[in-house]
Amino acid sequence: MAADGAGMTKGALPGAGDGIGPLSPPEGWLLRDGDVLAAAEVASTPVLRAKGLLGRSGYEGAMVLPKVRAVHTFGMRFAIDVAFCDRDLVVVDTATMRPWRIGLPRRRARSVIEAQAGAFDRWGVRVGDHLELR
Repeated sequence: MAADGAGMTKGALPGAGDGIGPLSPPEGWLLRDGDVLAAAEVASTPVLRAKGLLGRSGYEGAMVLPKVRAVHTFGMRFAIDVAFCDRDLVVVDTATMRPWRIGLPRRRARSVIEAQAGAFDRWGVRVGDHLELR
């Protein structure tokens, strides 16, 4: 992996394991090939990962859940797009999940990106895409 000018490793998850408290998720950008797709929040703690997008009535950005291989939508108020990514943030599978569903884990997944349903179509996110967080 190459480092960018800010000292971050491409594909690395900012905030992953950095001890940032549950009330202040890191903010950044989700990119593909240098193009910004959306604002991103990284759920860097177990509490933030467990909550994900629960309790929200909609969402305009991307929620990144490091160290996650599967998600559920129990209690969700809206359908979500889910991208399952490997350790380098290459998309290995995608799914759209309606509320009150359980998603099966993806073996190669090491993180998950959630967005409101329809976002991946607008952003053009596909299996094989190499995403980046800055």
